[in-house]
Amino acid sequence: MKNGGHATIPLLVEERAEDFSNRENSNINGGCITHSDPSSITFVLIFSLAVVFCGSFTFGCIDLQLGYSSPAESGIMDDLGLSAAEYSVFSSIMTLGATISGVVSGKTADVISPRGSMWLSEVFSSVGWLAIAFAQSSWCLDLGRLINGLGVGLISYTVPMYISEITPKNVRGAFASAHMLVVCCGFAMTFMLGNIVSWRILALVGTVPCILHILCMFFIPESPRWLAKAGRGKDLEVALQRLRGENTDISQESAEIRDYTEICQRLSATKFQDLFQKKYAYSLIVGVVLMLLQQLVGSNAISCYTDFSSTFGTTTIALIQIPAAAISVFLADSSGRRPLLIVSAIGMGLSCVIVGIAFLLEDLDEWKEITPIIILIGIVAYSAIYSVGIRGVPWIIISEIYPVNIKGVGGSLATFAAWFSSTVVIYAFNFMIDWSPAGTFFLFAIFSAATVVFTAIWVPETKGRTLEEIQASMT
Repeated sequence: MKNGGHATIPLLVEERAEDFSNRENSNINGGCITHSDPSSITFVLIFSLAVVFCGSFTFGCIDLQLGYSSPAESGIMDDLGLSAAEYSVFSSIMTLGATISGVVSGKTADVISPRGSMWLSEVFSSVGWLAIAFAQSSWCLDLGRLINGLGVGLISYTVPMYISEITPKNVRGAFASAHMLVVCCGFAMTFMLGNIVSWRILALVGTVPCILHILCMFFIPESPRWLAKAGRGKDLEVALQRLRGENTDISQESAEIRDYTEICQRLSATKFQDLFQKKYAYSLIVGVVLMLLQQLVGSNAISCYTDFSSTFGTTTIALIQIPAAAISVFLADSSGRRPLLIVSAIGMGLSCVIVGIAFLLEDLDEWKEITPIIILIGIVAYSAIYSVGIRGVPWIIISEIYPVNIKGVGGSLATFAAWFSSTVVIYAFNFMIDWSPAGTFFLFAIFSAATVVFTAIWVPETKGRTLEEIQASMT
């Protein structure tokens, strides 16, 4: 398309995407210049990832059901005299805080940088833990839990985004998946430790990864892509050189980041209404719908299922998700994001059908001796297969697909969609269970099937591609 003899901006984006591909091909075909090794793993990169995984661990410690609130329940209710309804507010108010901060999570990273956003999230989390640890009343507990949620809302988007922006393309999925593996380790450790120490000590322990994250943040580089957007070209090269190694030629990678950032910034300003332009419809739909489906399949609601929340049941779920998440780390870059999502959704759907049938048999007074075992197996299987794909892959994808000029507002909208829908589904879950346990799980199975269809039709495969290539192909 031409306009007054000049190529339009969308055409420039398309040409630039082709140019990125041609540059990559020239390397593979023996070009005379040696550019940055796409698989280079350096000490600075590993250290940076270890630091941001402190944020992942904090996320796991605060986790809605299997993190702090589950093992602390009896101690808090006994010491402060809370009723079941009051403790339910304390347990679930975290999602309200995450919803509030989720609205501005991407924009916050845009304005103060991903590193600054993570620092702010850990300040919130630390203050929340301290408020809980020294609480003498229910309102102080609730306030601390709400502030915890504010931290989680920022962490949940910023950590995978930062990981995606600093890692080489062929290992980006593995390291981004490792974020969720560490989350699983966080809530497993908190759950286990909560059975040994008091709830106040457990809250103080929760501040440890927060403080480590805050202190170590000063020693890791800023995201090169954020530096490019901020117009700090010299700092971009310094950060990229530290991440890729002192002896690595980063000229091509830094040029691609700068060029694509300049093109995107010429498209439009970073305003919320810009998201709804036609050229961003694809990335907007993929990001928001994936996050909605992640909750509509019942992920957080099922973990809050009170009839299942025996010590054995929650312990099993807490432990089984660690090896399941580890599988995702190994498969994210070999099999790709789409297969993980599809297999995970199919497995979750089948698990929900099994649980639904067990509840039907229970209602009919059939097989009453074994239906509880079937329900246990179904929910454990659901939790395991959930951790393989749908727990973490949607967060990876939304960190990859938004162009830099709408990354802040796009990420904020997707994060808000995740936490708001989580709040709604958790609130509605108890009413749905009272209405029909079988019907509830069959409904989750339907949404799992919808996830399979949506992924097969709409979700792009992002493995092995630079962020610039992914974003250029979607606009």
